Amino acid sequence: MTIKAFQLTQTENISIHTHAASLDELTRDLPQGYYTTFSTLAQAGKVLGLRSHLQRLYIPAQETGLHPAVDESTLRARVANLVKENLPSESRVRLILTKDTGVVYVGIQPFKPHPEIIYTHGVRTVTSVITRHDPQIKDTGFITESVEQRKLLSKDIFEILLTKNGKILEGMTSNFYGVKGRTIITARQGILAGVTRKAVLEIARGQGMSIEYRAPHVDEKFNEAFLTSSSRGVVPIVSIDNKPVGQGSVGKWAKILSQAYQAYVEERSERIVE
Repeated sequence: MTIKAFQLTQTENISIHTHAASLDELTRDLPQGYYTTFSTLAQAGKVLGLRSHLQRLYIPAQETGLHPAVDESTLRARVANLVKENLPSESRVRLILTKDTGVVYVGIQPFKPHPEIIYTHGVRTVTSVITRHDPQIKDTGFITESVEQRKLLSKDIFEILLTKNGKILEGMTSNFYGVKGRTIITARQGILAGVTRKAVLEIARGQGMSIEYRAPHVDEKFNEAFLTSSSRGVVPIVSIDNKPVGQGSVGKWAKILSQAYQAYVEERSERIVE
């Protein structure tokens, strides 16, 4: 899908010519910085957890004394206008705030929903020994550092699970959860806590589930497992490293949480601009 890229100033959007085939490829072509990625909904008018997404840029900048080239309210307004250009499609947006100069870049493409089969049949995953240098910060440097691992993704492999000392921390672009009975097992330390993760754990508690915060072992036996991300919602995992999870089919909790999450998104999503 066509990707458009812009450098933003306080007064204008400067178009950047790019041949990038993906937002990750575009990101690797730009200076290193803090970033966040999200998809729009409600005819490009809303985003789930937009404030939290923007804080991934502005909080690190504030902590390091970096002055962003564009303030938050202006960035919201610019994004609101850019995503309208993709209508009637929703948009997938990546925002980058460079570490050296505070320049703000926007990468945007029409958002194509993932095929329904990944939710009804689940996905296969593999593990890789790699972790983020600073799990609390979403740094574009990790996209460059993990280029080789990302090559493991294929038609059959949906996600790469990041491991350390034989334990699963998170997905390359998602958060990971194992399920035993009515208990979700998920790492709390050493991960990038996603916006969707917070919502899904809240939903799970509302469904009577309990949360056990620890990084599960790679060979640990689960009844089921799933991953979450802002663009994909709740995606069931049916195998890890070619070993079936549970019965090797989509579990009941993944179905319940996926449906509940969709309702949550419709109810709680935030308008890009008021």
